[in-house]
Amino acid sequence: MHGYGPMPQQPTTSRPSPATLTTVRVILVALTVLSCGLLGWAPMLRLAIVTRRPRDWFLLVVVLALNIGLFVFIMATPDDPDQMSDAAALFMMLWILGLLAGVITYYLYAEIRHYNTLGAPAPYGTPVHPAPPLPYRQQHIAPHQQHQQPQQPNPYTAPTTPPTPTPAPQRLDQVRAELDELSDYLRKENKDSRDGEGR
Repeated sequence: MHGYGPMPQQPTTSRPSPATLTTVRVILVALTVLSCGLLGWAPMLRLAIVTRRPRDWFLLVVVLALNIGLFVFIMATPDDPDQMSDAAALFMMLWILGLLAGVITYYLYAEIRHYNTLGAPAPYGTPVHPAPPLPYRQQHIAPHQQHQQPQQPNPYTAPTTPPTPTPAPQRLDQVRAELDELSDYLRKENKDSRDGEGR
């Protein structure tokens, strides 16, 4: 019997469990919100490391620059809210809200899409055996099938012939003849009983 040879191991992309992914996302989003967007670079850094796409690295640099600019702007404003102009307060609020919405939305969208393209994770402990290429399987299975011979009929077993059913017209004729005999017999009995009463 032919056996399969050693198969080359295919590199597989590790995918964390859904619980781990959810926990990491909640922590990063909470850090971004609680820091008023100043830690928005943290989820973008994770996204760039996970996807390894140039666009995500570029967006990380942009968000980092916005975080630094926001930090400098906050440090430059007076500590007393009454001394801050309405325009400066509105500008800072729009900056923080835009940074929060942009970072959180893009981070969640890009990371969820990235892991969805990887597919569902395999159950823990399930070995992954890649299927051999098609020519390899044909090369090893075809000779094995050639050695199989068709089964010869056993000469010592007598052939069994199915019983031939009785034709329906013959049975009808037989039943009809029996009914005729029965009716003749009843008529004869009827006639004998009448003759006995007449006497």
